[in-house]
Amino acid sequence: MRRVLALLLLLPTLGALSRAQAPQPSMPVHVTLTRSPGLSADVRRALSDLPPDVRLGLLVRDLETGEVLEARDEGLSLIPASTVKLVTAAAVLLDRGDAGWWSTELTVPAGEQGRARASHLTLRGGGDPTLSTSDGPNSLRALAKQAAARGLREVGSVRLDDTRLNAAAWNDLVLGVPMTAVRLTDWSASPPASAAQARAWAGAALVGELRRAGVRVKSDVVGTSPRYIPPVLPPRRDERGRLLPPDPLIPVNQRPEQAVASVHSARPFRALADVLRPSDNLRSEELLASLATPPGTRTRALGVERAALRRLGVDLTGVQLADGSGLSRDNRLTARTLVDLLDRLYDVPYLRGEARAELPGQTYRARRNAFAEALPQAGVGGEVTGRGGTLAWRLKGVDVRAKTGTLPGVSALAGYMTAESGRVLGFALLMNGPRETPILTLRAVQDEVVEAVAGRY
Repeated sequence: MRRVLALLLLLPTLGALSRAQAPQPSMPVHVTLTRSPGLSADVRRALSDLPPDVRLGLLVRDLETGEVLEARDEGLSLIPASTVKLVTAAAVLLDRGDAGWWSTELTVPAGEQGRARASHLTLRGGGDPTLSTSDGPNSLRALAKQAAARGLREVGSVRLDDTRLNAAAWNDLVLGVPMTAVRLTDWSASPPASAAQARAWAGAALVGELRRAGVRVKSDVVGTSPRYIPPVLPPRRDERGRLLPPDPLIPVNQRPEQAVASVHSARPFRALADVLRPSDNLRSEELLASLATPPGTRTRALGVERAALRRLGVDLTGVQLADGSGLSRDNRLTARTLVDLLDRLYDVPYLRGEARAELPGQTYRARRNAFAEALPQAGVGGEVTGRGGTLAWRLKGVDVRAKTGTLPGVSALAGYMTAESGRVLGFALLMNGPRETPILTLRAVQDEVVEAVAGRY
């Protein structure tokens, strides 16, 4: 909000400057440089236990005023570990919106729509990371029931359309799990080893659910749906030989397949919370895959993420994205990038619940900021899959919602805190040291810094 107002106030001045004559080279130019505030004595004291061979990027910003309160090497490009999941989650929110969803369809040949028998049935995935075999309305069971309710009684075979993702372009993920357009949450504990296995498992699960719904499936062999190529119709001419517009009537055997069933996910919030709170690496990569534009490569998905950061006005200096989970040591972020991201999603929040006329601070304090509330909440106890996630047993007594990050020699923490004065602060701490650096030592220093900042401001 404060940035929008500042820009609006500057518009008349900018307009006047554009109409004015450019200054002569001999005229003095005055530049004002703003120095980083450095670190307070309390934070320096908290950092005194940091091993000397650990590099640190630190930034704390007041999200209401934009004032930088604490800073040290905030532009240093470091391995972020799982704090890169903040980028993945933000990109999904920008891509889907707070009320969006992923969808999955069953289709039949256009000429067989409405008939009791179909030569084949195609399962078309939209990269939904929340689709299940039988759990609730977003499942293969729900699709099968819909198809049966529309009169489908017999299917020759089942096909899968996996053209949305190029599985081969995801083979070098550190996680080692194939990314496919149709995935099932049932696989989380034991994912398929290849795209072919994923296709076979999803097809077999669909065949089972169709039969359970009363639809006969004649073949257990799961095929692959070819990519639809729009027909090129022959040119039409009138009696004088002049070209006419193409015939709008496409022969039925050349039309795209038609849907007989469709399901969609819930809002993205639940999926984001299921990724961010326990720091689920597999689901985070699935979220990244859902961003991929044609031809469905990881490069395209990472490009969507980078474009999302650019749209938010996040400083991209020193940023390098390699995956969606943070397992890759090729990822690079800065403390400034992370706080910029947190700041933008605080200023213009995605909402939980109905829209209201309220300021960002009111939305945050009412626990209606979807991005913030998907993060682990510190000190609430419980399992890692619960509200506290990876922060369940850390920072008790401090109001913190933040994402952790851990790799050998790497520890990070970035998120939101409410200081004792009630000010809402965005913060990021990135720590990179030798692989043998004690992680518990780094986490203890992080907690001391957060407690010092919360108490000071």
